Amino acid sequence: MIDRTKAPKFNLVEDVKLLQPEQELLSNGVDLFIFHSGAQDLVKIEWVFQNLNADELQLPLLNIALAGMFLEGTEQYTSAEIAEKIDFYGAFLQPEYSFDHTSLTLYALGKHVGKLLPIVKSILTESIFPERELDTYVRNNKQNLSVSLKKNDFVARRVFNKAIFDSNRYAYAPEIEDYDRLDRLHLLKLYEYQINAANCTIFISGNVTKQIRQTVSEIFGNQWDAHSFNQLPKNGVGTNSKNGSLILVERAEALQSAIRIGYQTINRKHPDFSSFQLLNTILGGYFGSRLMANIREEKGFTYGIGSGIASLKYGAFFTIATEVGIDVTNETLIEIEKEVNRLKNEPVSMEELNLVKNYVNGAFLGSLENVFSHVDKFKNVHFVGLDLTYYNRHLQIVKESTPETIMACANKYLDYNNMVKVVVGKMKN
Repeated sequence: MIDRTKAPKFNLVEDVKLLQPEQELLSNGVDLFIFHSGAQDLVKIEWVFQNLNADELQLPLLNIALAGMFLEGTEQYTSAEIAEKIDFYGAFLQPEYSFDHTSLTLYALGKHVGKLLPIVKSILTESIFPERELDTYVRNNKQNLSVSLKKNDFVARRVFNKAIFDSNRYAYAPEIEDYDRLDRLHLLKLYEYQINAANCTIFISGNVTKQIRQTVSEIFGNQWDAHSFNQLPKNGVGTNSKNGSLILVERAEALQSAIRIGYQTINRKHPDFSSFQLLNTILGGYFGSRLMANIREEKGFTYGIGSGIASLKYGAFFTIATEVGIDVTNETLIEIEKEVNRLKNEPVSMEELNLVKNYVNGAFLGSLENVFSHVDKFKNVHFVGLDLTYYNRHLQIVKESTPETIMACANKYLDYNNMVKVVVGKMKN
């Protein structure tokens, strides 16, 4: 019989065997990474492009619109024809925009990949961004944005990003009038320069046959010309002048306040990043965190509160986020400050630290559920100039962490007085 009064034993992860990709340089200079795994006839192919600054065109929204309109028509296919052909083969084609990259991802049965790749090639080399589809994109996004701007948490996130990143590209959030300035010719200009073989990395994962590999190599290597391309300067994102400030966006009818607290911090390339991640988990990185225990479980101020570190290519930021009733907004800020300072002034107990280490290890192993997860892990390090040895170093740092190293990390990277505090809603006196 299991004694349910005793917690099961746990073992720290000593060494993780991540899938190592095969790497090939195609004839046009495209980096191709192949992850072989699985007996099922399923393949995932990703085309990833580094985002370029659209500042020369005076419209950062272009990068976002580029991904949003990827599937809206080419010289060969209308948007309806693209959707119909993808559906016919039971495939899934998804464009995605992030701070640093734009990507196009295809999920398909291996036996259909050869029929689908010419469609993808057409999207990546001869999209036309029809004026009619652009008008629809503008109209829909203006409507969606106008609705979202009524939500406190949405506004808080926008205000927070602008406050901590000032005017660089990570700060940008579109305004409704920006959509009115979207221009098809500018979109085509950015597309021609950015969606370029010289700016592309391809990842193939799943049951990758020799035929699939050859077809990808032929279509996206031999048949895709690379033109001149200048990488973005590898500079930082700079500092901002709003550290330590309280930014209140008052809303007369608000019943809740959305709170964002944080600032720029270290990214994955920094040797302290793993220690900071462990510290963040203790503070607000999982359901049993200190912020949850205090502000949700003990005080009952919110349904959820958490903290996180977003590692970007040219920077990173730390943030604490929650929504609370307007009558407890001030008290919530006080309790958040208290929890931050407690980590700086009091060592965590070994019991709590071991619990969090166990959680971190379990979450890491749980994130490796299939070959596609291994690709994501690889991309996280590859695009910042690291390799897969990063993860075993990370787990070793977690294993060796002590209450003293946690407190030292808190004193180094947590400074509540210097954090930007954004409140959208109300603060009662």
